[in-house]
Parts: sequence; C-alpha cells; structure tokens
Amino acid sequence: MEIMEFEEAFKEVYEMVKPKYKLFTAGPVACFPEVLEIMKVQMFSHRSKEYRKVHMDTVERLREFLEVEKGEVLLVPSSGTGIMEASIRNGVSKGGKVLVTIIGAFGKRYKEVVESNGRKAVVLEYEPGKAVKPEDLDDALRKNPDVEAVTITYNETSTGVLNPLPELAKVAKEHDKLVFVDAVSAMGGADIKFDKWGLDVVFSSSQKAFGVPPGLAIGAFSERFLEIAEKMPERGWYFDIPLYVKYLKEKESTPSTPPMPQVFGINVALRIIEKMGGKEKWLEMYEKRAKMVREGVREIGLDILAEPGHESPTITAVLTPPGIKGDEVYEAMRKRGFELAKGYGSVKEKTFRIGHMGYMKFEDIQEMLDNLREVINELKKQKGIN
Repeated sequence: MEIMEFEEAFKEVYEMVKPKYKLFTAGPVACFPEVLEIMKVQMFSHRSKEYRKVHMDTVERLREFLEVEKGEVLLVPSSGTGIMEASIRNGVSKGGKVLVTIIGAFGKRYKEVVESNGRKAVVLEYEPGKAVKPEDLDDALRKNPDVEAVTITYNETSTGVLNPLPELAKVAKEHDKLVFVDAVSAMGGADIKFDKWGLDVVFSSSQKAFGVPPGLAIGAFSERFLEIAEKMPERGWYFDIPLYVKYLKEKESTPSTPPMPQVFGINVALRIIEKMGGKEKWLEMYEKRAKMVREGVREIGLDILAEPGHESPTITAVLTPPGIKGDEVYEAMRKRGFELAKGYGSVKEKTFRIGHMGYMKFEDIQEMLDNLREVINELKKQKGIN
C-alpha cells in the first residue's frame, strides 16, 4: 500500500470517529487527557517484568481506593457484566437461589444473568426512581432463608438512584448471605469500603467514573467468596475467579491477554486522584458536579426521577415535561454539540439522562445547562406547552 493511500484511509476513519460532542453520557465517557496520552505507548509483552510491575501497582492502588485489606482485587479483560456473570458462576451453587434487588434496568440484567446460568432468582423489585429499603430486604430474607446471595445495584444507571449500600449489606450479613454489588456506574464516583461494609463481590468497568476507555473490568472479591469459588464445579474458564487469583500471585498478570492500554489508563487515573488530594477530595468533586446538575435542572423547571436522599453522584435521570419525549431532548441537545444519554428501560420515553462522569469542567456543565434551558423552552413553544 502506498503511503498516500494509507493516509487517505486513515482520514476516512478519523472522520467517522473524531470528537463531535461534549460528552454527558452514561458511558463511555470523556477520558482524561493524561489517560489518553499514556494509552498511546507502544505495546510490549503482557508477561514481561515491565508489564507485571504496572499491573501490580494498579492492583495495589485499587486495593487502597476500594479499602480492601482482605480478599483480592482483580483486573479482568471484559466489561463489568463479565464479573456479574462470574459472581454467579463462581459463588452460587447450580440450582441455588439468589435474592436479586431491582430498581431499574441493570438490576433486571442481574436477574437475567442469574437465570441464564442455571440459578433461581428471588426478586425484590421497586418502581423506577425508588431505592431498596433495608427493612424490605430484611423481610425478603426472612421469607427466603435458603438464598445463597443478595445482589445490589449500588448505582442504577437507568434511573440515577444510589442505593443505601452500607445499610443493605449490613442486613444481608445479619442473615449470613453473600453480597454481590454491581458498582459499574458507582466505583470511582461513590464511596466503597469493601472490608468495612462486609461486601463479597464488587465490580465496575473502566469506561465510567474513572474516565478511561472501555475494555477493562475491575473486581474485588472477599476471602469467603474465594473459598466458595475454589470448590464450585463448572465455573467456566474465562471467568474462573480462582484462576485469576492464581495468575495474579504466580505471574502478576491475567490468564488471557489483558487490555494493557486500559490498565495503564486506570493507573494514571488513580494517580490523578492522588494528585487531587486523594479519594475524599475526588468524591467531593463528583458530588459537586451532581449537585450543580440537579440544581441547574430544577432551575429550568424540570424534576429528577430519583427519590430525595438517594440521588446518584454520577448520573441524573431527568423527567421531561408532559408532551415532550426524552429522545426529543436528546436529539435537540445533540444538534447543539452535547451528547447526553437517552432514557433507558421502562422510563425511556419520559426521561433523559445527564452523566457527570469522566473528564469535564464545571464551565462545561454550566454551558450544557444553559443550552438545555433553551432546548426545553424551544420544545415547549413548538408543542404549545405552557
């Protein structure tokens, strides 16, 4: 191939993927410039001493961030849903029962994962916008004492609701159940104290609050879970958690090739957090973003889906005015250069979502809110809505 031909082919691809919007999505999100820079490095062997060093450094930084002293933190080449499946295949006996708490679309996904892997789901479900109540979980566990684990969506991406994870985990532990936490849109944006809260599995993905491209899953696993997993038959190969632990300890890597650029990116993201003043300051930043979005939305005259006291620090589901569909707001904002997130699941038509994850500045949020006000007013005018 001639050099000029290659350059033309490259230009064609770039035109398809070049940045066109300011991102306020549910993920993938805008990435930190420092993250993108480190991900450009030339590849080398994932079995080399150089890679092993960065892999273990990343794991140790995650252990500190998630407050894991016991158990293991693993990096898995998949989306977060991979570890969702691993939690069931490795931690629940075939035909065993799992109490699945559902407050939106991703709680429903956990139910599907439970059932597609030959286990039985006992459901505790709420209408969109509501969080799980500890007293309801206690009652459900009293009625179903034979469940082996409880699944909790820490932050429901489809509704913008943050569950009271410490209180729910406490109830589950009082009933001596394993606690599996989908923290995909929470990890990096909401606090996680793995040991203190008595969690058994917590997982997330690189493309959310850490502001790294997709392709890497992060999981923390308790000693109790790992003991159960060691004895679990037919747990598969790709998501065999004890196999990952073995490779971590013996080869300081993963059983199959890891997405090395994403690992480098997570490492840099954790160093950015450290440079900003540590976990507490970082989470304060996320809460400030969320508060700015919520207050801005209400000033426009809109309301949010999440019930008071359970608002997400990473994504806000906004209720549209009667007569206006969420997709209409999404498309109108896109024309102005802002990529929000469409409504999702059963609330798709009456909501749109504003993600506040990844790389963004407070002035970007204000600009987005100013444009949102104009869009809502224009749509109301078009439809004759007062």
